[in-house]
Amino acid sequence: MALFTDGPISDLGDLTAQDTQLANVANVEGIDVTQKLLLAQEEMALEITTLLQGSGRAEAIWMSAQPKIDNVVVTPALMLWHTFRSLEMVYGDAYSSQLNARYAAKRDQFHERASWAFERLLLAGIGIAWSPVSRAAQPIVTATAGSIPDGTYYVAMTWVNAKGEEGAPSLSASITTAGSTLAVQPSAAPTGAASWNVYVGVDPTALSRQNTVPIAVGQAWLQGNMTGSSGAAPGSGQAHNQLMPMPRRILRG
Repeated sequence: MALFTDGPISDLGDLTAQDTQLANVANVEGIDVTQKLLLAQEEMALEITTLLQGSGRAEAIWMSAQPKIDNVVVTPALMLWHTFRSLEMVYGDAYSSQLNARYAAKRDQFHERASWAFERLLLAGIGIAWSPVSRAAQPIVTATAGSIPDGTYYVAMTWVNAKGEEGAPSLSASITTAGSTLAVQPSAAPTGAASWNVYVGVDPTALSRQNTVPIAVGQAWLQGNMTGSSGAAPGSGQAHNQLMPMPRRILRG
């Protein structure tokens, strides 16, 4: 999974999977679902921060630092919480507009589901990455002297921390070459990044890692004569090092 701070946790597809009427309701009532996704995540960030700050000082004796929202990894329970919380907000907005009992029932249903997911999160624990490395920004890709088969290529990258843990992949950049090769330059390295990996392919959904060892921060990547397809595909993001169970609390809202 990715870090909580890497971007939106759930998307419209995740919400629609839980409620097939969502798109129609949002269209009829003029509700910006993307905005609700962002608002739900902002509220969750405050709740999680409060939980982490009150998680007790006993563990801090052996921890290098008290975990913060930047350390939080998205787990299945956290993702469900976000999905249900977003749906609750959508139907809450719809009910406020129309005072429709059906919308109120949906709002209450998803409030209960959000509370259930929140309880699962507390019981299983919040995922913590002790050396977080954020999602990479889209790399800068340019044509340069060299020779790879002419065509359009898609390029993504990931940052890697000093422990060899890989962050979430960037969006892919595209480039069309003709009698040349491609050079890849990452943007400024985030805190915690020690190196990076590059992924290339002719299909944006089928990229493979090109470097055999992590590339040093500040060093560009020059694609060789051919693009390898035997390397690993990019992962979904950094995994947690620890699950921190939390004391049970009543979810506000």
